[in-house]
Amino acid sequence: MDSLNKVLAAVEAALEKKAYNLIVVEVEHLSSIADYFLITTGRSDVHVQAIARGIEERMDLENAHPLSKEGLNRAHWVVLDYDDVVVHVFLEPTREFYRLERTWTDAREVLLPERLRAQVRGLQLKASG
Repeated sequence: MDSLNKVLAAVEAALEKKAYNLIVVEVEHLSSIADYFLITTGRSDVHVQAIARGIEERMDLENAHPLSKEGLNRAHWVVLDYDDVVVHVFLEPTREFYRLERTWTDAREVLLPERLRAQVRGLQLKASG
């Protein structure tokens, strides 16, 4: 599975769990860490865990397994590292504090397919940015 299809599968899984303020950024031109970051938000620690587990389950079906995962116990910031795709699932105040999207200012936002963009638009907690 190429990295774009991998991140789109993770997006679909996150949206199935009602992940909020979802964004995908392309970072391959900035760093060797990954090709894409998926950044999203949950409303509570339980919601963050559910989003992360939903993504893991979907990725397992795609035969993609994380190289590492961090933060599931506290669930303020869960990181799932799929080598070329890194998923960040934040609790809202933690996302606001770290503002990861702003750290990678030269990252390019990925234009998701319209069916996914419509879901993302419907799942906004508040104006982000």
